[in-house]
Amino acid sequence: MVQRRTQMHVVVKGQVQGVGYRFSTQQQAKRWGLLGWVRNAADGGVEAVFQGPEDVVASMVAWCERGPLHASVESVLATRQALEAFQGFDVRH
Repeated sequence: MVQRRTQMHVVVKGQVQGVGYRFSTQQQAKRWGLLGWVRNAADGGVEAVFQGPEDVVASMVAWCERGPLHASVESVLATRQALEAFQGFDVRH
């Protein structure tokens, strides 16, 4: 059975900058074979796009609700998007 691919844009709010959130997100996304990117947002949050099998993307969004050890996540907003062409999973600046 072929797993349907999806893409989600995720906005994470809370104490998520300066705690390794982007690096940890990149490592987790690569571990699960996802494509996309992650970056710090100007408002102090983190923004990311995850693309891959629906169940894996859902697991990644759930991971974002916890984040790495020193993060304090207040909210996660995930919005489905049209698929884009990505070559890997990058940290954007």
